[in-house]
Amino acid sequence: MTRLLEALRAAWGAIRAHLLRAALTVLGMVVGVAAVIVVVAVLQGFAQSITAQFKSLGSNGLVIVPHQTRQAELAGRPARLTPRDLVAIRQQVRGIRDVVPLLPMARFSGIVRYGNRSSASSITATTPGFARGGVQYPAQGRFLVPGDEASRRPVAVIGEQVIRNLHLPAQPEGHFVEMFGTWFKVVGVLNRLGTLLGLLNQDNQIYIPFSTGVSLSGSAAPPQILIQLQVTHAAAIAETEVAITRVLRRQHHLQPGQADDFKIQSSGELIKSLTRIFDSITLVVAGIVGIALLVGGVGIMNVLLVSVTERTREIGIHKSLGATRGDILLQFLLEALLLSLLGALIGLALGGGLALLAAHLVPGLSGVVVPGWIVALALGFTGMVGLVFGIAPAAKAAALDPIDALRYE
Repeated sequence: MTRLLEALRAAWGAIRAHLLRAALTVLGMVVGVAAVIVVVAVLQGFAQSITAQFKSLGSNGLVIVPHQTRQAELAGRPARLTPRDLVAIRQQVRGIRDVVPLLPMARFSGIVRYGNRSSASSITATTPGFARGGVQYPAQGRFLVPGDEASRRPVAVIGEQVIRNLHLPAQPEGHFVEMFGTWFKVVGVLNRLGTLLGLLNQDNQIYIPFSTGVSLSGSAAPPQILIQLQVTHAAAIAETEVAITRVLRRQHHLQPGQADDFKIQSSGELIKSLTRIFDSITLVVAGIVGIALLVGGVGIMNVLLVSVTERTREIGIHKSLGATRGDILLQFLLEALLLSLLGALIGLALGGGLALLAAHLVPGLSGVVVPGWIVALALGFTGMVGLVFGIAPAAKAAALDPIDALRYE
């Protein structure tokens, strides 16, 4: 133990005696560790932000979307979900509620006008049950009601961003906006949801009655829709998905062996998929950035090799005073290890600071997350790099003949 402490004291003394050289030596380690911490913290922060937003959708929500397989596309069978599918699900699947259609109107036009101002918005036609099952509800005024659907009323519920884009009054209920060449009366304002990943503004939404949207499409064919529903008991989601699959395959006349032309998505599955994607990206990017640590290790080796040459006479004095080959080897290995860990600690502090700065500058990033595993990995990997690249200088120093070392000029 005394031998280890003495070697550690000698290694630390050698580093302190050449602080500028030590600082330049660990620069590669500092940059590598800081880069790894920033990349992982930002990616994990994005993953946490997205996960939190999807969790707000509830654990018992399902969305059914058309899914065009390659075989079906080549066979000329388009993937479609229609109101008939919705009725079949509603009538034949138990344990569900708030089964509503979603008809995106973007393919017709998304331009909304008020006065002399116009703006592009995401317009969706749906039914009153949408507000009961989802996370969007009227913060002002009201949502769509059965009378709107039955009478095909031109009414709209808008998001806060639409108010800002069109310079509508803060209380826009009763005002009219123009869409698809028709004037729509604003009857409500949606609650605020913010942006998703800083890219998708969830407050730039407009909802109109489903029957009104169908009439505006101008097509005699049944509209292609998405279907959203709520499962009464979250524990029965898997069973409900099986029942829905059975009903839709029967509706679409799919034979055994044919792939489904639809997908059933739950918030839980989306969260798991996103988590896997972000974890994979994190590992790949961290591995790429980690190459900088190897470069830092090469720098430590080169500097220590030069240091051995400079300190040849010092090594000879130590050996003449009784230092063994193992003592010299241990001292230089500890010096390499201390340099690596010093660079890692500075890199951790720098990376943490830059990650916090990124949280304030990057849109859609509510915070950063520095997992404990990346801190442990950074310290462990840099320590290993220091030891591996310190072997050559340490072996060279330990192999010096004390007589030749004392005569070295």
